[in-house]
Amino acid sequence: MHGGCGAILDPKEEAAGAVCSGGLKTRMRFRPTIVVPAAGPGHRFGGPLHKLAQPFDGSTVLGRTLRHAIASQLPVVVVTTAARLPLAGALLATRDIVVLDEAEAARGMGASIAAGIAERSGAPGWVVLPGDMPLVQPATLLAVAGALEQQAVVYAQHRGRAGHPVAFAAELYSELMQLNGDDGVRRLMLRYPAFGQEVDDAGVLLGVDTPADLETMRKVLEQAI
Repeated sequence: MHGGCGAILDPKEEAAGAVCSGGLKTRMRFRPTIVVPAAGPGHRFGGPLHKLAQPFDGSTVLGRTLRHAIASQLPVVVVTTAARLPLAGALLATRDIVVLDEAEAARGMGASIAAGIAERSGAPGWVVLPGDMPLVQPATLLAVAGALEQQAVVYAQHRGRAGHPVAFAAELYSELMQLNGDDGVRRLMLRYPAFGQEVDDAGVLLGVDTPADLETMRKVLEQAI
């Protein structure tokens, strides 16, 4: 399920924005930042271990999500809390991590997304990948990012069903800064025409909210190996 680069990128290709994902080199001059919100309390999962820290595919739920984001070779920033900083810090430099206090995190995913976008305000756009979606593949992130060059709002879809990530062009920066709560992104998508980027990746429909969700995703992973 996890593809590697079949060849080392030539320095000229790398300088021109060539990236490698799933064994394929992809040239991208348009490079939006991937924002990974990972600050939510995860109450629905229950138990002593947060859902993002649950073991998954040789890593953790958040670890695998971040590994796929990093493998896209797009810029990445994660928004999390001090409690989950070690999970993110194992894969990303401090400059790529935004740490919210508990009060800020309690404002919901919208506030986390806004914090991540504010940290990368100069980006040409932002691809929002929830931290609890470890099956979303690097090629999917690149497909959504590529479509954003011609659209204001793009979301991944699989067999016609809308999923994540969702991406926003830089022109929406001011409105993105107003996001708050857990449904702000949905309202923004209703306000602007959104383009569904079809991908061959069922992972765009699968997030971890409950232990049953996690078990389903582990089975999907086993079937794909």
